[in-house]
Amino acid sequence: MKYIILLLDGAADEKIAELDNKTVFEASNTPNMDRLAKHSMIGMVKTVPDGFSPGSDTANLSVLGYDPNKYYSGRSPLEALSIGVKMNNSDVAMRMNFVTLSDNEGGFANQTIIDHSAGELSTSEAAVLLQDIKKEFENETYNFYLGTSYRHLLIWHDGKVLPLVQPHDILTQNVADKLPQDKTLADMMVKSFDILRNHRINIERKEKGLNPANCIWFWGAGTKPDLISFTKKTNLKGAMISAVDLLKGIATGANMDVIEVEGANGGLHTNYKGKEEAAIDALLNKDKDFVYIHVEAPDEMGHQGKILDKVKAVENIDEYILGPLVDTLDKENTDYRILVMPDHPTPVRIRTHTSDPVPFMLYDSTKDYNSNILYNESSAENSGIYYESGPELANKLFEIE
Repeated sequence: MKYIILLLDGAADEKIAELDNKTVFEASNTPNMDRLAKHSMIGMVKTVPDGFSPGSDTANLSVLGYDPNKYYSGRSPLEALSIGVKMNNSDVAMRMNFVTLSDNEGGFANQTIIDHSAGELSTSEAAVLLQDIKKEFENETYNFYLGTSYRHLLIWHDGKVLPLVQPHDILTQNVADKLPQDKTLADMMVKSFDILRNHRINIERKEKGLNPANCIWFWGAGTKPDLISFTKKTNLKGAMISAVDLLKGIATGANMDVIEVEGANGGLHTNYKGKEEAAIDALLNKDKDFVYIHVEAPDEMGHQGKILDKVKAVENIDEYILGPLVDTLDKENTDYRILVMPDHPTPVRIRTHTSDPVPFMLYDSTKDYNSNILYNESSAENSGIYYESGPELANKLFEIE
């Protein structure tokens, strides 16, 4: 038996007036989900435990079967694992986004946050900007590391885990009262605006009609993580396919293989087909029992408030990943179980995450659940099937008693 999780990050949503009062799932053309749904178990699952912020960190740990109450130590330390940064027990890791501020008159205090991803900045552009940030701020206490696109890392040696504001939670809001309580961190963010606003990279981006990466933003602080091996936990050999350092870090911490896919960038135009091909290769040629296929695109489109692009992201996943994946496994007469689900909702109305339960679809090629319903929020809620936690659902997928 082969096991698969196809994770549509942030795809769950509310009913949207512009979609004729349908959710993104309901409005999307997903023939492959539709044909599997009729034979699947469909229900709802609570992926974010009470008391936790609805981040992709806690939610994806939960979906993979790791209880955040036991294993969560912060988002950024997981990203540090992916980048290959070794942390000491006294280190604090923080995500450092390049973001877009409004560039109003009146200095930093008069700015609003326009884009948490700086127009999905390229990694090559970010590398240039980060060099200037490092020249100004790096020392024995603070070290900066390049990640992917707009997502980067700060290690604060002998630091403190502080409450920090997530940039995607404050889109269109004024930044003056959103700075860290720590003066050094706050000063770096404020000064970065002066360093970056007229940087040649940003001048070029504005000339192309792109959002400038004109400020750094710290968030997601945490300490060194300690995850049990996925193989020891499940007796399965697993692999992670994702463009996002957070997911790669979770896999690294769990001693899973991380499969890099050329052209996978976490955006709407990621290499969907490459992810499907990598999953098939891992399952059929590289002796893996399990693959976790993570696709960031629906979440990014939710954060950007792009309704039709979020629909398109779900349709792309259905067409270029789910359909070819199950067709190949069926053709090869391979028994498999696949769990299709989001990690959390990212409603386009609010452009950030919520803690609401999400719909899941569990398909088993060796049995028929005879659901005869479609996969979406409404049918999942009406099914009467509900799991209290991600680990509980993961145990169902992996057939762990």
